[in-house]
Amino acid sequence: MKTTQLNHVALHVADVDQSCAFYGDIMQLEPMPRPNFNFPGAWFRLGDDQELHLIGERPEPVTGAKSRGDHWALMIDDMDAWEDYFQRRGVEYVPRRTRPDGAYQIYVFDPDGHCLELCTPGGVASP
Repeated sequence: MKTTQLNHVALHVADVDQSCAFYGDIMQLEPMPRPNFNFPGAWFRLGDDQELHLIGERPEPVTGAKSRGDHWALMIDDMDAWEDYFQRRGVEYVPRRTRPDGAYQIYVFDPDGHCLELCTPGGVASP
């Protein structure tokens, strides 16, 4: 008996349309079909077979939204390109850090304050 992979990340959001604009337009995630639940939401593709599920009608504020607190991470292909893109779009983000294993990471916050890490594999950082 074992787990095989991460299937999806679910985020409770206050405004589904605003969150869709962030994850679709800013983060460039691909929308995908969602079952007809009896509550608002949206689904996006993460990589080949993982998903982001947005669940609407969040009544309480997000807590602990800091890079060392609750967050989720996406592996990216080009840190320079993402930083340049965020700067051109005026998207606020936490500037690049280097983990002890040589991975780069930056953090961005969605409209609700959920923290999203963008990272590279270990060993790619310049000495």
